[in-house]
Amino acid sequence: MINRLYLPMLALAAIGAVALAMVWPQGYGDRSPAPFGSIPVQRTPAVQAAMRRETEAAQRHVTQARDAVRKLQSQAIAPSQ
Repeated sequence: MINRLYLPMLALAAIGAVALAMVWPQGYGDRSPAPFGSIPVQRTPAVQAAMRRETEAAQRHVTQARDAVRKLQSQAIAPSQ
């Protein structure tokens, strides 16, 4: 390809990539600088509360499972019958 055509196209592609990076959604990461970014859904108070409830429920479930295993182990070691 001729350099007169290739290099300007390469420069336009680089400028396009930078522009796309400035407006592309950030996902779980930090917010983009203004005026492009928006607050990620995971940072809203409602979602934070739901995530906290889910974590606490998972911790309760793990604690209950451990207690059940301990109870079964204590019955197997010293049966009370």
